[in-house]
Amino acid sequence: MTYWALDAVFLAIVAATGIAALAVASRRRRRARSRAPQRPRRMLASWITSAAVLLVATAIFDNLMIGIGLVGYDAAKISGVFVGIAPLEDFSYAVAAVVFLPSLWVLLGARSAKSPTEGS
Repeated sequence: MTYWALDAVFLAIVAATGIAALAVASRRRRRARSRAPQRPRRMLASWITSAAVLLVATAIFDNLMIGIGLVGYDAAKISGVFVGIAPLEDFSYAVAAVVFLPSLWVLLGARSAKSPTEGS
């Protein structure tokens, strides 16, 4: 099994979770009838920034770990495309985290800052 085949299993789960989260978020917006135009832009900007930071951090630390010999890859199972000395397949986990964690947040429901026992 190649690293891309292994990644495909996890990325399929992540994609399904992301699609479910988009559907839930859309349904919540329609139900609440809130049409705040700034919030989606802010959330998108936050997501893009988080993705960029995570991918840069992944590039730096994966190259360091591979460079010092902490992690190794079977050359027959990688695509041969590298970012530095890190195979491209290594970045799929960062992409999965950027999509999966916010999707779980939406699906599980964000909790309000006030606990149910606090008064209004």
